[in-house]
Amino acid sequence: MNLRELVGRDPPEPWSHGGKIPWHEPGFSYRMLQEHLSQDHDLASRRAAKINTQVEWLNQEILPDRASVLDLGCGPGLYTSRLAGLGHTCVGIDFSPSSIEYARSEATNASLDCTYVLEDLLKADFGSGFDAVLFLYAEFNTFRCREAEQLLVRARRSLKPGGHLVLEVNTEEQVRQLGTAAPSWYVSEHGLFAAEPHLCLIDCAWDDEARVSAERFTVFCSGSDRPDTYVCTTQAYADSEYKELLESAGFTAVQREVSPADAGPDDGAGLVMITAVASAP
Repeated sequence: MNLRELVGRDPPEPWSHGGKIPWHEPGFSYRMLQEHLSQDHDLASRRAAKINTQVEWLNQEILPDRASVLDLGCGPGLYTSRLAGLGHTCVGIDFSPSSIEYARSEATNASLDCTYVLEDLLKADFGSGFDAVLFLYAEFNTFRCREAEQLLVRARRSLKPGGHLVLEVNTEEQVRQLGTAAPSWYVSEHGLFAAEPHLCLIDCAWDDEARVSAERFTVFCSGSDRPDTYVCTTQAYADSEYKELLESAGFTAVQREVSPADAGPDDGAGLVMITAVASAP
């Protein structure tokens, strides 16, 4: 790719290149695990102190004693391991092999009541009989609308009647800001996109009709003739639409609040926490 080709490219298209960064590929999975565990930023997972704040809130405000908890997109088990340490029984599902391997190892070493499943959420069996389902850190917004609707229906079916869904999501304005951000770039000796020295160009697009953002990462690695391209797509919803989605999926008592981890002077990701109660089938 020469400079003319680079400058003359069309804006990134939502859902192109798979719509997501390939977290399930071994190299990406390993590098992403390092980002999850990092205490230098909140880009992949929140840092430990903020996770502890959320877990304390979940334990005190949402979960009954010795609850059964399903964590959708559990990553390396940063929530489930803490909740299991408080006496809850946890199941986590994620399609990143390195994260699941790490979570299983931590659970075994600490004798925690956690089960981890390596599977795509769109294909996984969620099981049933849970007191709570967690769907945190705006993972919900990375799915197409129809997929997101199906995930909510399946989450409700996995809950006991009266069980809680805890859904942490982006605001509509946050997604718009992602898609309208100015182009940027960085260089790194190693990082999420490559284990070797590389240059990463970032450009974005916002589709106002579909209300979806696309972030394109063009990665030039040392010794490579052509770059690798990845697109991360994020779907926006208005507050009223979240409520409608949840009620259509069979949830009641839908409530919105600022995420407990973002309530301090360091506002972190500024995500919104939505809780809802599963109605009887």
